[in-house]
Amino acid sequence: MPNTSYDALIIGSGQAGNPLATTLADAGQRVVLVEENLLGGSCINYGCTPTKAMLASAERAHQLRTAGDYGLQPVKPAVDMAAVVARKNHIVQAMREGVRSNLTQERQGITVLHGQATFVGPRTVRVALAGGETQRLTAKKVFINTGTRAAIPDIEGLQDVPFLTTTQLLDLPEVPEHLLILGGGYIGLEFSQMYRRFGSRVTIIEAGRQLLEREDDDACQALTEVLEAEGVEIVLGAEVRRVSRSEAGVFTLTAHTATGERRLRGTHLLVATGRVPNTDTLGLDQAGVQLDEKGYIQVNARLETTVRGVYALGDVHGGPQFTHISYDDYRVVRANLLHRGPRRSARQRPLPYCVFTEPQLGRIGLNEQQAREQGIAYRVATLPVSTIGRARQTGRTTGFWKVLVGEDDRLLGATVLCAEGGEIMSMFQLIMAGRLKYEQLQNMVLAHPTWAEGLNNVFRELQKPELKA
Repeated sequence: MPNTSYDALIIGSGQAGNPLATTLADAGQRVVLVEENLLGGSCINYGCTPTKAMLASAERAHQLRTAGDYGLQPVKPAVDMAAVVARKNHIVQAMREGVRSNLTQERQGITVLHGQATFVGPRTVRVALAGGETQRLTAKKVFINTGTRAAIPDIEGLQDVPFLTTTQLLDLPEVPEHLLILGGGYIGLEFSQMYRRFGSRVTIIEAGRQLLEREDDDACQALTEVLEAEGVEIVLGAEVRRVSRSEAGVFTLTAHTATGERRLRGTHLLVATGRVPNTDTLGLDQAGVQLDEKGYIQVNARLETTVRGVYALGDVHGGPQFTHISYDDYRVVRANLLHRGPRRSARQRPLPYCVFTEPQLGRIGLNEQQAREQGIAYRVATLPVSTIGRARQTGRTTGFWKVLVGEDDRLLGATVLCAEGGEIMSMFQLIMAGRLKYEQLQNMVLAHPTWAEGLNNVFRELQKPELKA
């Protein structure tokens, strides 16, 4: 078994590991990157890229059906699901090849190995290569970027039926007749609207009292109404206790609800109940790397694990699981290892995110629930999207903007449920980064007619929040 030494060993080709590999190589270091599955990580292969590509197809189908609202003849689209999947695959493959080219053709000093890495010491791993050979690698520094996979709940009968994860559903070449979605988080919501627009009956089954448990009640209620208006059935407060499948291929979910037992039936079942870290096969105990109770790697503010010289980046160390946070993990490590100047921390950084339903739900900073929990005084204002000229002109009037302002007249956070909600949320993020006071936005000259004009008006009715009993 060959024993090879490198300056840096990166396990996992994700949104933190790939740019780190090229940056370290450009700095003159010898880098080896080990990937067990596909180059590009979850975002490119079964996360953001394929999901948003297929959401775009679903949006086109919705536009054809609703063309009558704009004075055009509506059309019932004939959805060619195999073609939708093929388009998605073409986009994914191009991005995957871009990663491969960047790592293997455009940079010297990077070795890419396909295989499973297992620690046999603090900074030593054994790699079982795809071809059957084995290599032993040692490095001055090791970076773990192995991500997460779908969490499968412990429900009677679930392991005995052919349920789908999001990865498998994205490759399904036909439109499900009736898709059951177990889980009401942002993944479940995006897939529910997507497949409803493709023509499926869709039922979301959620154990909690509302969708998107971390959001304020008004945002959850508004999104619930949006989905229900499109024909998505939503069952809340439903604890699924048993899953079965008949000989005819019909799934039955037996759930306990506040009104008694309920049985939900469908032709396909998507399990979207969260993620678990890919740490169980890494042999981290051999390295001395400590995990938390859920299997995530424990790290400090510099993303270093309990073993000196071993780092964890991306979803595998827990916390918010977003591509942009993983990429910022790369920037934290890059700054602390390669740049002179103040240390960069992975703590207390902005957390923007967006749920890509239509309308989108964009979030930055604090919402009301978080401000109350932290005891932070705030004023709040809500602007119905229907009051924005651009919304009326385009017919995209569903949703609202909500802003929280602190005692210093600066923005604490924003919730944007709106067409292009992610882009508008990013404007609020820039406002917060620039520490502008809300009065400056009220008096700013903004081009007409744009969505941004809402910045002139959203703060108009600022008031203290109502006290909740």
